[in-house]
Amino acid sequence: MHSYSLIAPAKINLYLEIIGDRPDGYHELAMILQSISLADRIDVLSTNNDSIRVHCNHPQVPTDKSNLAYKAAELMARQFPEAFAKYGGLEISINKQIPVAAGLAGGSTNAAAVLVGIDLLWKLGLTQSELEELGATLGSDVPFCVSGGTAIATGRGEQLSPLPSLDNIYIVLAKYRSLEVSTAWAYKTYRQEFGNSYVRDTNDLVARANAVHSGEIVKAIFERDARKIAEKLHNDLERVVLPAYPQVLQLREIFANQEGVLGTMMSGSGPTVFALFESEQQAEQVKLHIREAISNEDLELFVARTITHGIQVASSV
Repeated sequence: MHSYSLIAPAKINLYLEIIGDRPDGYHELAMILQSISLADRIDVLSTNNDSIRVHCNHPQVPTDKSNLAYKAAELMARQFPEAFAKYGGLEISINKQIPVAAGLAGGSTNAAAVLVGIDLLWKLGLTQSELEELGATLGSDVPFCVSGGTAIATGRGEQLSPLPSLDNIYIVLAKYRSLEVSTAWAYKTYRQEFGNSYVRDTNDLVARANAVHSGEIVKAIFERDARKIAEKLHNDLERVVLPAYPQVLQLREIFANQEGVLGTMMSGSGPTVFALFESEQQAEQVKLHIREAISNEDLELFVARTITHGIQVASSV
């Protein structure tokens, strides 16, 4: 039996702009995605049977067919039946460090790791683009999680254009363990409240391009200027999530008032809030201050940094 252990990093949104509706019912988006060092470990093992099994150390993570890692394995078995028949079934173990239902692409990065792991186990020799294409059928964040680093994501989030990778910008992430925000609710509510501002002609490429305002943060990323990047953080979904979830708003306000914070924002549809720092020492100090300010044991706090990669192989047997 052969196995691979893979590191599956989380991601944050440095920028999220909603442009309008798409013909497929999704939203047309312009996002800047960033991999961070907070990561899960995924073990993918070939077995002698024809079953797919998922295990996880976190009680909130399902291990049945609803798990995105399971769906990734199922997809590979369908796409490559001869390899599945030759190498047998799969045992997938998820060591969960990324908080659950946090808007950090935890499920998506697990699925990306399974795609990469099976490609290696079955000696398929797939390119990164082919893995991303398979990942797009599972979810909008999966393609980015395969490649990682820093990228502009357009369409519904699956069309990627790499940017110069950012490393060693430090981050504190805060998330209430029991608090979840439905992504579907967030986008639906945004459509109801702000749909009148959408670009209506989905075929008018010029109008869609003019509607995107990410140029300044992209320029700051090219200059690798952490302060300017932090000044240009933007997330349209804050307009609906923050009024509806006072705990998320409170986290954002507390971060904004801490010394050393370059900028703060909610990631994706929430409920995780993050802040950017120039040094690890500043990040650790603010983490300590937040813990002292909010004694609620339900609050999870993490220190991480930006990284230049997506899924990586840790070991193989």
